[in-house]
Amino acid sequence: MVGDIYHICNRGIRKEKIFDRDSDYFRFVLNLYRLNNKGESLRMNQHRKFINSFPEQDKIVEILKWTLLPNHYHLLLYEKVDGGVLEFVKRLGNSFTKYINIKRETSGYLFQNSARIIQIKNNRHFLYIPFYIDLNLLDLIYSKDEHKKMNIKKSLNFFKNYKWSSFRDYFGDQTSPFSKIINKDLFYEFFDTNQEDYHEELCEFLKGEEYKTLKNELIKDKLVDVAG
Repeated sequence: MVGDIYHICNRGIRKEKIFDRDSDYFRFVLNLYRLNNKGESLRMNQHRKFINSFPEQDKIVEILKWTLLPNHYHLLLYEKVDGGVLEFVKRLGNSFTKYINIKRETSGYLFQNSARIIQIKNNRHFLYIPFYIDLNLLDLIYSKDEHKKMNIKKSLNFFKNYKWSSFRDYFGDQTSPFSKIINKDLFYEFFDTNQEDYHEELCEFLKGEEYKTLKNELIKDKLVDVAG
């Protein structure tokens, strides 16, 4: 429904990797922009290396957050037109599956299921969904046992240097090549925050070591999927 926020997540079939190398991540990120259009999508040879120089599009969704991990991805989307979220997610899945099948010389499904599309409603945990999407990156540097003794500085440095996430766009990185993909102003408005406050809230959340508990509660409230 127009004006609603949705958390999108999906993972590779049999939990296998969907991204093999940087070029695969880049292809998916490129699709986040070029497929988000009411009209014809941008061709792959247009502005391939410079996403921030893309022409303006008549978007069907606004992308607020995105995070790509080796075998799954997360998106936070705002619906701009009726059916926009479903159409955009379908385009992403079909386009990337076709690309990977050609590259790997395979056929068939790439993703485990249809993407999980979860409407974010105003309940006790909806404000923590952005944290959850950002903090999925912790799984790349800590084992499950190490989450309890994570180093805050190490974690934040990793987040800020990880290329395949919108995290650094929200923390003052003026050199990010992907900043045009997201709508930060809309994110701050919807979640009633700003760059400084969001950074402080995330740091406090990390210090509280509440991530694992929150994840279980979000799953219980059906605001996230067990896939990620």
